[in-house]
Amino acid sequence: MDRLIGQRNPSLALALDLLERVRAEAQARSLALAVCVVDSGGHVVASQRMDGVALGAMRLAVGKAYTAALWGARTGDFTDSTQPGGADWGWNTTDERIVVYAGGLPLYADGELVGAIGASGAAADEDEACVAAAVRALDL
Repeated sequence: MDRLIGQRNPSLALALDLLERVRAEAQARSLALAVCVVDSGGHVVASQRMDGVALGAMRLAVGKAYTAALWGARTGDFTDSTQPGGADWGWNTTDERIVVYAGGLPLYADGELVGAIGASGAAADEDEACVAAAVRALDL
């Protein structure tokens, strides 16, 4: 039908590959992370929680992936703007799933947003560094 729009999303195999690459990067840095890959609608494709990570880290990882997918942006890009007086002040309170700390990255294939990945459990910049290594390795 002409009026339907096609959509591309990460396969389970791709999501598991991303999780493995984040885990390897985290282990190389002596970190324990929770990681989540979502499709372009913010729905979970795959997730994992490494041994020793705080139990609350998974909710943040899912939220970071969700946020990155729905806005097609790094979650850390919203940290300053959502502070009191910022241009996006209060925006992050409109949906309890939104997380505005670094560690969530959108996934693009051929310029098209196809999903996102988020990690939590270490400092936000370390979460993002581990996720970014996996995304770069798979050219997303």
